[in-house]
Amino acid sequence: MEQIPFRWDIVGSFLRPEKLKKAREQFKQGKITQEALTEVEDEAIIKLIKKEKELGLNAVTDGEFRRRWWHLDFIAGLNGITVYDFETTAFGVNSKAQGTFVSGKLSFTQRHPFLDHFRFTKKYADAEDVVAKQTIPGPNMIFLDSFILSKRYHENPVYASKDHFIQDLIITYQEAIQSFYDAGCRYLQLDDTSWGALFDNHFRNLIQENGYNPDELIQEFGDITEAVLAKKPEDLAVTFHFCKGNFQSLWLYNGSYDKIASRLLAIQAFNGFFLEFDDERSGGFEPLQNIKDQRIVLGLITTKSSALEDKAALKERIKKANHYVPFEQLCLGTQCGFSSTQEGNDLKEEDQWKKIHLLVDTAKDIWQEQSV
Repeated sequence: MEQIPFRWDIVGSFLRPEKLKKAREQFKQGKITQEALTEVEDEAIIKLIKKEKELGLNAVTDGEFRRRWWHLDFIAGLNGITVYDFETTAFGVNSKAQGTFVSGKLSFTQRHPFLDHFRFTKKYADAEDVVAKQTIPGPNMIFLDSFILSKRYHENPVYASKDHFIQDLIITYQEAIQSFYDAGCRYLQLDDTSWGALFDNHFRNLIQENGYNPDELIQEFGDITEAVLAKKPEDLAVTFHFCKGNFQSLWLYNGSYDKIASRLLAIQAFNGFFLEFDDERSGGFEPLQNIKDQRIVLGLITTKSSALEDKAALKERIKKANHYVPFEQLCLGTQCGFSSTQEGNDLKEEDQWKKIHLLVDTAKDIWQEQSV
């Protein structure tokens, strides 16, 4: 099988089918059981995996169909985490959301539902040239949102110091990674938008108001990530995905990669990085010159709108990226997933599949279907 990440690769989430959306709402209202909802999820995931294979993807996911959020569902399954509801205008619109805070000793549990979710995906995904890909939020999502910026945590801190918390955070993720590996996972992706707070001026101010130095956190985020990956099995491929927010086609962070690139791209335990470059707001390719020998999946195909990219323009942008990264390290991907939350982005399923077809077709043109 070709090297991970693949020449054409996906972030992970897909638009939820209407039948699944309806079943989830019925479950929320108490009209159907958890078992009934799971049956609908199973059916939708099996169909999705078949579609992914038909379109020529080498890495397939469950579309995150069992999740409400791309990150909170995993975090909520850890010991020592409390979830709460609130309203936010963070994305520029009023919306209902959920947050988390550390309320006890953080640890991983073998009863975490994502382990069985992965086993189900693997059962239907595995084939000669296809691998089941598991996505989970990175450790700094918890460090930033559930600890550093959490008013609820600071009202009732449960750790004697930040260092004590970080120690448990690292152990929690080391155990999670090993558990997915033991369940058969060989392609794991850490989705971690928290790094965006380290270059966005608004969030840098919030971090400072909570007593932390955002510039120092750049180093610390990297240190935590490297420690988390220090014990990963040698034959487990781990990638990193970063985007600046993906909520119903809206974004959260503003700024360029310049401030974080040298530290983030130096994490050599990653096999590759998924980075968004779908619009002018993403900035240029210059920060990519910090890459070592990992692959870069260029997120040139947006998942935030139905507008279909021009194949020639995609090829031209890859040539521009090649000015900073050797061609053999480049791959093509989407800017983010299509449905980071259960509501999904502002496009239709048919648009989603057109984009996946374009992704595969363009990459095959560029790399001439050769594994290099």
